[in-house]
Amino acid sequence: MTRKSQVDVEWLGVRYKTILPTSSTNGSMCIIESIAPPDSGPPRHVHEAEDETFVILSGELEIWLEGRQFFMGPGEATMVPRGAEHTFRVIGKNPCRKYLILSPGGFEGFFAEMAAGKCRIPEDMAKVEDAAARYNLRFTGPPLHAF
Repeated sequence: MTRKSQVDVEWLGVRYKTILPTSSTNGSMCIIESIAPPDSGPPRHVHEAEDETFVILSGELEIWLEGRQFFMGPGEATMVPRGAEHTFRVIGKNPCRKYLILSPGGFEGFFAEMAAGKCRIPEDMAKVEDAAARYNLRFTGPPLHAF
C-alpha cells in the first residue's frame, strides 16, 4: 500500500504531523509526530475508542494516568489503553518531540479540525468538546499544570 502525503498542522502551539495516516493502514492505526512546548498539555481526558501509545524522542513528559503520576524521557514509551483517564505535561526547558500511535486510527482528524477552527482552551471549550465527541474523546478534568 502506498503512503499518503503527510499532514502538518499547528494547534495551541503544538505541531502535529501525521506521518502514517489511517488511510494507509486500512483504519487499524495512525502515527502522529507531535512537538510541544514546555508546560503544554491537554485537559484530563479519555479516548473511548483508541489505545494511545507515547514514544518520547526528545524532551520530557510528566504523565498522569488514572491517579498515577510518572515521568518519561527520550527512548521511553508507554501505552494508555482506551477508556483510561489521563493527561500529560511537557516539563523542563525544552520542547518534547514524541510519536503518538493511535489504534484504531482516525483520531488525527481531531487535531486538523481544531487547528482549522483555531479553537482555544478554555475559551472555546464548548466547540472543542463538540468536536471531541465526534472522535470518541471525553474531557474529564483540568490540565496537569492546573492540579
